[in-house]
Amino acid sequence: MDVLFRAAGGAVECSRWLSAAAEVAFESCLPLKSFPTRKGKRLAPGWWWSATTGKLVHYGSAAMRLHVMLLDRDRRISGLASQPLELRWHVPGGVRSHVPQLMLRLADGQGVLADCTGRSELSRRQRSLAAAVGDSCAAVGWRYWVLGPVAPVYRRNVTWLAGYRHPRHHGGQVLGAALQEVFAEPVPLWEGVRRVGDPLVVLPALFHALWAGRLAADLGASMHERMPVWAQAAE
Repeated sequence: MDVLFRAAGGAVECSRWLSAAAEVAFESCLPLKSFPTRKGKRLAPGWWWSATTGKLVHYGSAAMRLHVMLLDRDRRISGLASQPLELRWHVPGGVRSHVPQLMLRLADGQGVLADCTGRSELSRRQRSLAAAVGDSCAAVGWRYWVLGPVAPVYRRNVTWLAGYRHPRHHGGQVLGAALQEVFAEPVPLWEGVRRVGDPLVVLPALFHALWAGRLAADLGASMHERMPVWAQAAE
């Protein structure tokens, strides 16, 4: 199996997948291709500012944008790139290829290729492709994820918190420490906010801490002023 990617100078290179998977930092490569704009689509291709990398990540669909957002909040992930590589392999009668939508680097160094879909079930062709890409990832100690539908309430909650993902909402060390102290045990959101100080100042910092994982709540249920919030145990 071969892999195509853009080198530092922008030129497209082709290497053997087995060696490149261990040697190339694909999470730092530019996109191999751009997403087309299709008439009639509700969401045009765009860019997501990643709190994980501090860089823009290109997306081409609503499903991909959703999962880029969710992965950006996943503390297992240290690197995130859009379409940085193309896999090519021989099949009877020709050559097959695939450009995974995302490449992720986990904190332990393991690589992950991922594709996003808005459907709960894959077609026969998609299952065949997923099996081939999954085998190629397993051969080099990587993973392959097919990321599907997300519970609506959880999606809405994380979308809200994503609006506070930028470090400018952190609030500083003093406010951060106060939030950790007040929410050391589960406390209703509004009650804890009022204990800390001015809600106009505290709420953005609280939402940023929920995004970053320093505070936790049940994001599978609707967010409201009485929902319990608590500090995450130090790792």
